[in-house]
Amino acid sequence: MRTARFIGSWVAGLIALTLAVTLFVQWLRFALAAAEGGSTPLFLWMAFGVNLLVWTLIGGVRLGDDTIRGLASRRAARRTRGRRRVRLATEEGSAAEEQVLVRSRAAGGPGRTPPGGGSAGGGGTGPQESAAEAEAGTAAGTATAAPAEQISMAVIIPAHNEEPVIDGAIASALRLFNRWDIYVVSDSSHDATADIAAETGVNVLELLSNRGKAGAIEAVITEFDLTDNYDAVVILDADTELDERYVEGARRQLAEQGVAAVAGFVVAEWKPQERTLVGRLISAYRDRLYWMLQYLMRFGQTWRFTSVTFIVPGFASVYRSDVLKRLDINPKGLVIEDFNMTFEVHHKRLGRISMRPDTRAYCQDPFTMRDYVKQVRRWTLGFWQTIRRHGVWPSLFWFALFFYILEVLLVAAVLIATVLLGVFMLIPEVTGGAVLGLGFYAAGYGAVEAVLPLATIAVGLFIPDYVLTCVMATIRRRPSYLVYGLFFLPMRVIDSFLTLRTIPQAWTARSDGRWTSPTREAGNL
Repeated sequence: MRTARFIGSWVAGLIALTLAVTLFVQWLRFALAAAEGGSTPLFLWMAFGVNLLVWTLIGGVRLGDDTIRGLASRRAARRTRGRRRVRLATEEGSAAEEQVLVRSRAAGGPGRTPPGGGSAGGGGTGPQESAAEAEAGTAAGTATAAPAEQISMAVIIPAHNEEPVIDGAIASALRLFNRWDIYVVSDSSHDATADIAAETGVNVLELLSNRGKAGAIEAVITEFDLTDNYDAVVILDADTELDERYVEGARRQLAEQGVAAVAGFVVAEWKPQERTLVGRLISAYRDRLYWMLQYLMRFGQTWRFTSVTFIVPGFASVYRSDVLKRLDINPKGLVIEDFNMTFEVHHKRLGRISMRPDTRAYCQDPFTMRDYVKQVRRWTLGFWQTIRRHGVWPSLFWFALFFYILEVLLVAAVLIATVLLGVFMLIPEVTGGAVLGLGFYAAGYGAVEAVLPLATIAVGLFIPDYVLTCVMATIRRRPSYLVYGLFFLPMRVIDSFLTLRTIPQAWTARSDGRWTSPTREAGNL
């Protein structure tokens, strides 16, 4: 049965790839024949974008750079191990006579791991670390990075009414961290969030008033002195579950000199049997969006020579403690915290932001269209509010961000305008030409028909977008994406509308950061 599924997934992937190539070739032929190529660049731009192309090319250069550096690092490590073995062999006799006992820990002393204290790959030594370990941990927060294995990390999980998922998030963290290094802060939850967290044995802080996610993060850091007791702080959402290699990847990136923060690599959960049709559509759409943004854009933006990404996603981020101390985590007037914290790193020149696929984490996307719209509105509003708060300053970061914002606004406006033109051209077809009896409508219809016929608009908008879905179905080997992809274009229109709608709200709406959690489903991601 497993073999049949494996073969079936690969066959589905090949079918999706063949469909993608065929559709794209036929689309190019149609576009060139219908409009003599005039509208082809427009539709290609709306589907792919110049920013995506540029950062994909830079990401390719980074891939080559990372490969070369990785090979050089492995060769240097082999040479170092060889020299160490030779030195130990020659000094073996004399060293035995010169040994001095520096310190010995008794059983049950500070170095002993408490029963049930987490996995062997624990995330840090935490407040119980010895003086020597604390000194090593402090060194990790300086400009000269400490070895990866010496970097201690605390885990913060802010939660507000997250009873269905908090147990899964804590269980995921406990697989990688010791329980005394995990800190759950319940932000005035009205359900059993705090009780469930307390039963797992992790540290729990319960706030009596709703402060919002940023306020909750600030409160737990202050209450437990986390930035003084740890080298780095991991911030997780209550629905986040970590990949087994997350800690290793985060430490490896933090060990690089100049890294201030590590962005988690988001993977959309895919549990179609537990979702409605709308829920599966949202999850599939988000999977495509995350994959494109991370592999084709942010991978290039987080190269060591660029470091211009504008977001360290708050669902699974890591900040150095010395960097976190200098961030204004909870300023007034912002609906979310992650954009602001990322801008703070850039604005104060605290270091670069790193992101690699070895820090994967799984998130639970909205189950209903209502929750989806609320979440996207919150994200886009938070982005524009952060722009308002920080303003513009001379930097490579703002140079890249300017062209990104410009393209986002233009694509959103042109996409909505093109869809409206398509509706305008469709109405005569639906009404049997009755509306063409109106003089102004007939004149407008004729003008648009001469430039963009209805067939050109429909095919030009849909096919390039659907080709992306076919490619994603090939990568994931999920043939169901070919069905859900038929509705991705309307999802993009919703995103574009909210992007434009929230711009004036960023200057007029009052935000205090307090949150309302979307509908959640229990279970492991």
